[in-house]
Formats: sequence, C-alpha cells, structure tokens
Amino acid sequence: MRQALFLYLILHHFAIALAQSQVPTLGLQDGYLTFDTPSFSIQLVKDSQTLASLKPKGSASQTNNGTFDFYPLDRLVDRQYNGNYQLGDITFRVREVGKSTDSWINGDSSVSRKTVSSLTSSGSTLAAASLSNTLPNNSLIDVVRRWSLNDNRVLTLEFEVSNPQNFAVEIGSMGFPIAFNTIFTGRTAADTNANCSLIDPYIGNDAGFIQVTPLLGTQPPLIITPVGKTPFEAWRFLPENTANYPYYQSQTFEGYYEWQTHTLAWAENEWKNVTPWNVPTSEILDPSQSRVYGLEFHLGTTIQEVDDTLYQNGRPITTGIPGYIVPSDQTAKLFVKHTSKVQTLSVDPPGILKIIRNSEGKNGYVGYTITVPSSQGLPERARVTINYEDSISQTVHYFLTQPSTQTISNLGDFLINTQWFENSTDPFHRSPSVLSYDRQVNAHVTNDDRAWYRLSDEAGAGSWLAAAMKQYAQPNAAEVSKYETYVNKTLWGSVQLNNGTTMYGVRKSVYFYQPNLVPNYYYPTNEYDFDGSWNQAASYLLNRAYDYVHVSAAYWSLYRVGRNYPDLVSRPWQWYLNQSLQTVLYTTNPANEVGYITDGLMGETVWRMLLSDLQRELMPDYRGLTNDASTLEAAMAQREKLWSTERFGSEMAWDSTGQEGVYMWAKYFNDSTTKINALNSIIAYQPTVPHWGWNGNARRYWDNLYGGKLRRIERQIHHYGSGLNALPLISEFQSNPTNWYLLRTGYGGLSGPLSNIDYGGFAAASFHSWPDTLIFDGYSGDYGPNFVGHALNVGTYIINHPDFGWQAFGGTVLSSSSTQVTVKTMDTLRRRIFIASFGVLLTLDAGAFSQVIVDTSKHTIQLTILPVAEGAVNGASAPVGRLLVESTADVAGIGTFSLSTKLSVDAGAYVVQFNRGVASVLLRGS
Repeated sequence: MRQALFLYLILHHFAIALAQSQVPTLGLQDGYLTFDTPSFSIQLVKDSQTLASLKPKGSASQTNNGTFDFYPLDRLVDRQYNGNYQLGDITFRVREVGKSTDSWINGDSSVSRKTVSSLTSSGSTLAAASLSNTLPNNSLIDVVRRWSLNDNRVLTLEFEVSNPQNFAVEIGSMGFPIAFNTIFTGRTAADTNANCSLIDPYIGNDAGFIQVTPLLGTQPPLIITPVGKTPFEAWRFLPENTANYPYYQSQTFEGYYEWQTHTLAWAENEWKNVTPWNVPTSEILDPSQSRVYGLEFHLGTTIQEVDDTLYQNGRPITTGIPGYIVPSDQTAKLFVKHTSKVQTLSVDPPGILKIIRNSEGKNGYVGYTITVPSSQGLPERARVTINYEDSISQTVHYFLTQPSTQTISNLGDFLINTQWFENSTDPFHRSPSVLSYDRQVNAHVTNDDRAWYRLSDEAGAGSWLAAAMKQYAQPNAAEVSKYETYVNKTLWGSVQLNNGTTMYGVRKSVYFYQPNLVPNYYYPTNEYDFDGSWNQAASYLLNRAYDYVHVSAAYWSLYRVGRNYPDLVSRPWQWYLNQSLQTVLYTTNPANEVGYITDGLMGETVWRMLLSDLQRELMPDYRGLTNDASTLEAAMAQREKLWSTERFGSEMAWDSTGQEGVYMWAKYFNDSTTKINALNSIIAYQPTVPHWGWNGNARRYWDNLYGGKLRRIERQIHHYGSGLNALPLISEFQSNPTNWYLLRTGYGGLSGPLSNIDYGGFAAASFHSWPDTLIFDGYSGDYGPNFVGHALNVGTYIINHPDFGWQAFGGTVLSSSSTQVTVKTMDTLRRRIFIASFGVLLTLDAGAFSQVIVDTSKHTIQLTILPVAEGAVNGASAPVGRLLVESTADVAGIGTFSLSTKLSVDAGAYVVQFNRGVASVLLRGS
C-alpha cells in the first residue's frame, strides 16, 4: 500500500515539475470574470473558471478596510501552474463496470490545464464550462462545471457528471479541492493574522461541512455544505511540488485537501489496510446517465454560531456531551436537531455503543443517552450513523477509552516502568530517566538525528513531563519514589545545571552527535542522517525558554505531591517549590539571555499556578520565597506588557502555542483586550464538530517533523495543542458560565490527551489524519505538554442548559429536578467541580470528589469526598482533604459560598478530615 502511494506521489510530482518548467497555464494574462452575490464579491480566472477571489460582503466587508479575501489572490501568480490546485478543480477515478481494482482511470483538472470551453450562462448561472479540454482523453466521463446561485441566492459550485459511453461507468472517487488563503509564506505576523484563514473539516457524510475561519477569530467564517447527495466521505491531502515558492507542504504552508464524495477506488488500493472514517462508496452511471455533485458557500455570522448557520440552511446539527471522546465508565449524551425526523440510528462496530432515546432535548433537539457496554478491546474508534427521513445520512465519530482513572493509572505504570531507562555506561548521562519510546518496536529511542529528542525540548522532555504531571494528578507511592531518583540523579545535574554561575540553566539536549567525544558509542548512521545534527556545544546551550517550563513543571508537580501527600517524597516540599521558582527566575533574568522568553510558552499555566502557590504559602523564612513571588510576578508583568502592544509571537511563522500563556497572564493582570485577542485566536483554530479527531483539536501540522516517527506535514490529531489551548477556553467559561461554546470546545480539547493513551498505557504524540494512515504515531514524542493541559483543568462541569437541561461534562447525572441535580464525578482527576449556575469552582489539592448535590433554590452544594479517586490503581490516599472554594463569575442573585461547619484553613484550603474513608461537606451561598 505504501509503495503504491509512494509511486503515485513520485509520478504526480514529476508531472507537476514538468508542467511548471513550461509557460503558466492558469490563464491569468487573459483576466477575470467578476460577479456579486448577496454574501460575496467573486472573481474567477477567465480561462480556467477557477476561483481567484472570494471577498465577504455586508458588515464583514469592512474588515481590513474591505481587503479581506478568503482566497489567496495575492499568491495566485505563484500558483498559476499545472498541478497547483484551485477551488473549482475536480479529481476522480473511474472504470468500466466490472473491471478489476487496478483498472481505475485517474482524472485531475489541475495536471494539464487548457482553456475550458465556456458555455452560455443565463438566469442564476454565473459561469459555466465544459472541462473536457483539461481532462485526460480517456476519462470515460464528461464534466460540466457551473458557478451559480441556488433558490436562496446562495453561491453554489456544481459539477454535472455524465456518461457518454455505451457501457456503464463506475465512479470510485470524486474529489473537490478546497483551496483558501492558508499561505503564511513571506508574510509578517500582522499580515498573517489579518488576512489568512484556516480550513477544518467535519467528515460527516451528507451532514459534513467545511469551515474556513479567519485567523483573528473575529470575522465571519465561511461554511461549505453539500449540494444534494454530495456526501463528505473523506478528507484527502493533495500532493503538489513543494520546491517552489510559496513552499507547499511546509511550516508556512500546510497544503490543501479535498472533499471526497466517493472513495472506493482509494479504499481498494492505497487505503486498503486502513479502516476509513466512513464506508467507502462508488456511483454507477449507465450510458447517457448523469448526476450532479456540488458545494454551497455560506457566510456565517461568528465562529461560535456555526451551528446556527448550518441549521438555518437546512443542515442537521449535533451536540455531544461531554464530547466525542468517551471513557467507558461514563454516560454520554447526543443531541440532534434537524428539520427532518430521525429515521434510524446504527453503530459500527456493532454493539460497541448502546444508544437509547431520552426526553432531555428541548427547543427542537432530540436527545440520546449513550453508554459503553464493555471496556474490552478499548481504546477503539466508533461511528454512529443517523439516517433522517429526508434521506440525509449523517455520521458522528467517537473514540472510546478505558475508564479515565484507569487510563492514567496505566499511563503512569508504562512511563515509570516500561519507559524507565537505566544504563550506567550511557555517555550522555541520560540514566536513570523516563526516556522516549517507540511503541511499534517496543524499545527506547536512544538515537535520532534530532538531538533534541533526548530529555529536553518538547520531544525529549515529553515522557518525563507526563510522568511528573501524572503524579500531580494521581500520585502513586512507588512511581513517586522512582521519579525522585530521576530528579536527583539526572534532571538536577544533567538536564539542568546544579552549580556555578549558570546554576538552574536548562540544556537544550543532553544527547549530541560528535563521535570523537564518545568514541565507544555507536551512532546508527545507516538509520539516520546525522548531517546537521547538534554537536555537544549546540546541545548544551541554555537559551530555549520552552525547555524551562517543562523542568519547572516537574518540580512543581512534586511540590504538590509533597505538600498534600507528605509521606510520598524524600525531600521537603519546600525544596521542590523553590526549584520550580528558581528555574523560572533564571529564564526571565535578562542577564541569562534565554531566547523566546518574550513569547507565550507551552504549558506556562504551571507558572501561573506556581505564583498562586507562592502567594498561598507565605513563607518568608524559607529563602525569601515571598519576595521571590513578587519578583516572579514582576517578570510576568513585563512580558504581558509587551504582548499588549503586539501580536503574541512564536519561534514559528504562525503557531498555536503562545496563546495559552498570553491569555493566562493577560487575565491575571486585567488586560481584557489582550486576553480577548488571544481567546479569539484560539477559537479560530480550535473547532467544534461531531468528530472526536477534530472536536477541540487545536491546529498543529508540522510537529511530526520534529517529534514524530512518521515525519511529514499533516493536520495532526490531538497533538499537544489540544490540551494546552483548552486551558484558556475553560478558564474563560468559568468567567462566563453561559457561553456553552467555550465549554464544548474546551472540554473537547481537555479530552483529547486521553485518546492518545493505548490499552497498555503508552501515550503517542498524535494521531495521523491522512486517510492512508489513520493511526497514532509510533513515538511518544512531545505528548507531555498535552497531558499538562489535561491535568491542569479536567474536571466535572455541571450546567443547566436551556436546550438540554441538567448535564455534566466529566460526570454522570444520577437524578435531577428543576432546581436540584445529583452528579457522580467521573473525570480523570476527580479534583475539580465547576457549577455554572453559581459560577463556583471547587478544587481539591488532596483527596477526590465522589458526588455532588446542587440545589439552586436553597443555594447549597453537598460534597462527598474520598481519600483517593475511585478506579485509581494503587493511587495514594490523601491523609486529609484540602478544599478550595472560588467564585469565578458574577452570577445574578448568587453571593459567596461558605462551609456550614467551621474547618481549619491551611494555605487557603479548608482541611477536611475523613471519617472511615469518607467526608461530607456542605456549602451555603449567601
């Protein structure tokens, strides 16, 4: 299968390179056709009738002084050649009915362009053309393309496909390239943010759609839906020549994909070893028969109102609670709304889900309760097919995991035991440690030409960072003891310097390629190309701020363990707290010249929590920590002041990593403008769709080059952007508890890191989204930051929604009435409960929530607390519970909550004593 795809790519790239060595073929020299519709101003290239410009009208047209364009008109001169895909192109595979699987004939209107044959346009048709001139002579089918307005005056792109043969023709692939301005190459950060967009799919068959969201997050999105029966069956990457400007498939230009309506021809060949998202189909056209495929283009209002745009245009919409990644011990809900009734529901694989209609849906929504009968064979993908009476068939895609507390128990065991690396002769001082791992061969990754893959940077630190955060989330005595060995022998002294003027500096890597310094070490030059790999001097540089976050997070995690479970650690908790602090202060000290400190850093929400802990502890006698807290606060204030004057940056041309830190510190320093800018940016690249892979999945597409085993540019599924970018979304929801969109998207992001953990506890960096692959990467890579996001904000979020009633993200509603709800906490940590009706966040530093009863008429909260979360294998029991109560939002009629009985307070937390392994706490609102 891979050989066939490789050959296809080679031939395709050769054809493109040959074409581009000749004259331009798109026909820009002959000008454009210009049209106006109620929503858009449009330009088509006259010779090809492919799209050249798509500018929104109305209030949206005022953006960027009326210059905003969904299409890259300003890059068209660089992309006018054969093999450069444009919106309006078509690809297909056809064969005579009854022929073999290898007899498909490829058609692609971009490969060898010629001026299309224009047809007469009248009425609602803006432009029409026969594509015969620009398709292969043996295509078997004829294609007529029309740009038109439908009965509702909505812009439509239609392809009428007919069979001129005297035999039946089977269409095994029908694809529509989707090209918009996702090109960051050669642009400033301001230009990129103001003029570019991102493209995200919902691969949901007839209910599928594409949303094109401007990067700023404040402009109306473009929503693309099918015309008639044009199901969105797959999302296929379109290969192009990468060598020419603007560098297709690079960090500054991910490349384009196509909406595929039929996929049988690919499923029989290049994808035959893969379970696809949807059932592959084909279409048979008898002689002289024709049919129409097409797409509609809708201008939405806001990104958060995409569902409204869909519903207003006759498309079904769905809401999944808690989302589409579901641990097997949780009860999920699915709410469906459409103008046509549901006819049938089915599940694939059969029996993996149990779906029962409930009465919870309101205002046109129909509700379903979803349970997982067995955890055997999990994790696993699942597909729910909803057939409506109007013949629309929708697919909703789930990912089912083992129970969440068990999942991270498995994670901790795998990290601390299977990934534990011990080799006293290792010349790079990596022993002992939690080292990167290759799941496909079940071995440590001890060598790689990417030197940063060794104990620092995201790819190198990922595993030991996840191991640290797992102890914060679910401490285990044996695992903590072993992890302290890593800290004492390797982290402190090898990864991080422990003496001299550069004490607390963090190396970029402890591994390097310099054979003369390690003459007895074997570098596998037959496996890796070490040209350009870091030598010792490059690896030992202390100048990458991102690396310091991971080290400080490890110390902070053990501080939290020692503070709340004192018998588990060998060092005083104060030592770990100070180590975390001093690591941050080294980073922010200008004299140390640590690079990227002026950018937002992945996972630096830990620094915000560190500052809070320092302020809570108030320890003037221990190395002046109170004063140092002020120093930390001042350093963060200086960074935030810079962000308030410019768009937050990154080491990359565009990134989705800095917004988390920018949001958190802007919120802390009451800079609402910068905070909202960061939040809107996240909303633009973190979609909400009924598909576990894209729901809450912050856009990442190049990190497999730096941390993956399969190295390629592609839309990554639940890379670390998911967990980290969920933090601002959830934080903002806590401040605005009626904005359900933030919760839906944020909880989807928080859930993402669970999907990466396999049955044995191995956590992969990301899932490969190309339809020829659809597997998790073999390397552990940079998974750690993803779990940081999960651990720092996952919890049970209780809402009373106007369309769905009482619901719990991360919990199970046991009973409810109009004013009262009882919820069983079922999330990974069982340490956070947020009650939206009150705007109250309850947090446990130690112990685990089991159940909560909320009464909105009496303004009471009844909590049941246990020493350890149920299902946490070998989890440590807390000696006491430590409860924090925080009002995060001003809710009308709701005052502050206090305990009905007096409890002692330690560092801002109520100390809860257990009686026979359980405690009950009642809070009353004023």
